[in-house]
Amino acid sequence: MSLRAHLLLLAALAVAFAASVLLPLDPLAALFGQDRDLAIALLVELRLPRALLALAYGATLGAAGAAVQALFANPLASPDLTGTTSGAALGAVVTAYLFGFSAPLALSIGSVLGAVGALALLLALAGPKAETATLLLAGLAISALAGALTTLALALAPSPFAFYDAYDWLMGSLIDRSLEQAAFAALPALAAIALLLRLGPALDRLSLGEEVAQSLGHDVARLRLQVVCLTAVGVGACVAICGAIGFIGLIAPIFARRLTRAHPGRAILPSAAIGALLLTAADLVTRLAPLGRTLPIGVVTALVGAPFFLWLVAHMRWRLRT
Repeated sequence: MSLRAHLLLLAALAVAFAASVLLPLDPLAALFGQDRDLAIALLVELRLPRALLALAYGATLGAAGAAVQALFANPLASPDLTGTTSGAALGAVVTAYLFGFSAPLALSIGSVLGAVGALALLLALAGPKAETATLLLAGLAISALAGALTTLALALAPSPFAFYDAYDWLMGSLIDRSLEQAAFAALPALAAIALLLRLGPALDRLSLGEEVAQSLGHDVARLRLQVVCLTAVGVGACVAICGAIGFIGLIAPIFARRLTRAHPGRAILPSAAIGALLLTAADLVTRLAPLGRTLPIGVVTALVGAPFFLWLVAHMRWRLRT
């Protein structure tokens, strides 16, 4: 990836972050009026955490998606296919609605435990040395099971309004999050991204085949475990605070690989930047859309991601035929 492409991505991220904090412009006018303290509080306590969460969550989904697609050698793979997102959502729902712990730390712990539990079940079903196709099938089964258990947990919750209360969270939302919540999500997420970047060279060699990677000194089973664990921790921490947001982890790596000449390991960093940019842009759409109400951000990403996914499937099928 060229220096120019890096600079363009950084410039786009800076513009998107500034727009996320400043738009709409009403608080800026208030900064020079009598409501200056209120305007500062709005920018710092409401918009800044929202912008930081969009960057951290989007970057985590992008990096995790690039690592998972490299591991499975499949451009249709995403963190969802390992059961990570569904397991994290289940852990957070059980923690909040069955056990009654709604503090950010409790939600983070519950969500990460749910993601790790999904990982443990994945390894139990597929085995530590299973082929990637087996891992994908096991991950799909775990995602379906976790989704059903999440619905069951909400149905059994003491509060009769659990489904209503959890709607925005389950569909993904960055609204009304604090700086403390942003820290609980961003710190584990950034640590996971940094560790995934260290695995980039190994993932590049894995693209040549498992036998080649092993001959070059890489433990493929250990590499698989590291990728799935780091994905579980990073995505799980973000899901605990912001809910489940789909398709970013699928779309961002596809664009990133075009910038890195199809090197999967090198695509992790640009994929993180593209993921952060996509989620920040989606959040701006939910905020500025003239609908008279705020849409869940997961709806916006799905409206864009689902057609893209269908196009990708059709494109891959066409390429196989030709």
